[in-house]
Amino acid sequence: MKSEDDNQSAEFRNKISTVTKTGKRRWIFAEKPSGKFYRLRNIFSWFYFIVFFTLPFIKVNGEPLMMLNFPKGKFVVLGKIFWPQDFFIFAVAMISAIIFIALFTAVWGRLFCGWVCPQTVFLEMLFRKVEWLIEGTYTQQQKRDAGPWTTDRVVRKTIKHIVFLFLSFWISHTFLAYIIGVDDLWKIIREPVSDHLILLFGLVFFSLLFYSVFAFAREIVCTALCPYGRLQAVLLDKDTMKIAYDYVRGEPRGKAKSGTTVGDCIDCNKCVHVCPMGIDIRNGDQIECTGCTACIDACDNVMLKINRETGLIRYASENQIRHRKPFKVTTRIKAYSAVLLLLLTLITTLILKSHSVDTHISRVKGQLYQELPGDSLSNLYNAEVLNKTREDVPLSFRVENLHAEVKMISSKATVASKEKVNLITFFIVLHKNQIHSRTTKLKIGVYQGDRKIQTVKTTFLGPFM
Repeated sequence: MKSEDDNQSAEFRNKISTVTKTGKRRWIFAEKPSGKFYRLRNIFSWFYFIVFFTLPFIKVNGEPLMMLNFPKGKFVVLGKIFWPQDFFIFAVAMISAIIFIALFTAVWGRLFCGWVCPQTVFLEMLFRKVEWLIEGTYTQQQKRDAGPWTTDRVVRKTIKHIVFLFLSFWISHTFLAYIIGVDDLWKIIREPVSDHLILLFGLVFFSLLFYSVFAFAREIVCTALCPYGRLQAVLLDKDTMKIAYDYVRGEPRGKAKSGTTVGDCIDCNKCVHVCPMGIDIRNGDQIECTGCTACIDACDNVMLKINRETGLIRYASENQIRHRKPFKVTTRIKAYSAVLLLLLTLITTLILKSHSVDTHISRVKGQLYQELPGDSLSNLYNAEVLNKTREDVPLSFRVENLHAEVKMISSKATVASKEKVNLITFFIVLHKNQIHSRTTKLKIGVYQGDRKIQTVKTTFLGPFM
């Protein structure tokens, strides 16, 4: 029997599926798959495209549902606004994402690559379908590309690349809407091109980048550019669920003949023909495999036709195939899950505690207390108020744990201007009988009208006692 370990010295491991022996690019002509997994991927891809192309255009309370405006340092996630001051939330989120990828890969292998990764979804479920529609089946494409440049070939290629350019331009516009917001995008589209040359250059650049990736680079992105493709190799173990060939059941390969015993694999190569990476899944784990499930559908269709049990290629771990062991939750999975749960709890707490109007109050540095008539002392404070909303917000401050007076420097109404950091200066006055130590702790309520929106802690500096 041939196992995964037996294949370690096989020739296929010394080369990449997209490169010939002479070092030239081997273009992958993938057969269109059909089956239950491909139908599920179709449904998921439609949902994926609807979300991707509509998310930046949906607004909640005047803000887009999703916007990552790096130039302005403004980020909107599910209608909630974040600024650079909230960067620690994104840092924790990034760490959580890394842990989640490690956990997910340890359990399910490269399921993310085949079902969620934008590169795979757009290439296989959009651009590849356009290619099949215009240029025909994979055998027709092979035959046409191997022949001369006829009118039919030129016309089909031209139409395909025009459609590819249009799709890339459409994707780049949506991508820009995620960055600057749909309102600014419509403004740029309506105004003269000369007023937005830098953005026009960016649109052209990203359109050509997407076009190059989906029309030419394709699977090279997964094998040579994507770091996750390299990372997943060290995250898999013999208990990882992945798309695998059941070599115990399938070997030796071949069609049954009189007096001979063969496995269930009839060596039809259908799994190879449908693979968008051009690999043979029967050779075991390979870094090129994105877990797209096309080989599962192809093999199951053949098994049904020859009246054999499906699942010769399926989601399974090495231990399930070789030792027929059931899936088990390992110590590593438990550890990843515990860390991930803690990080998700932390992110949730940080998001729930974040404020649309966030205030930080501190005493003015270098200033001591001031003695006032009536046995009172005062301290000078600066309040940095970050107003993340799209409206000016009137504010007032009240000391809540002591009887104190707040005196604003300006006689005008205290208003936090929209979408900026506002600096507000004021005095807090305390009677000496409330001061019992060098520093007195204060709790200051920040009010919008009669509604308290935040409580801020600070200290009051008095004389040495």
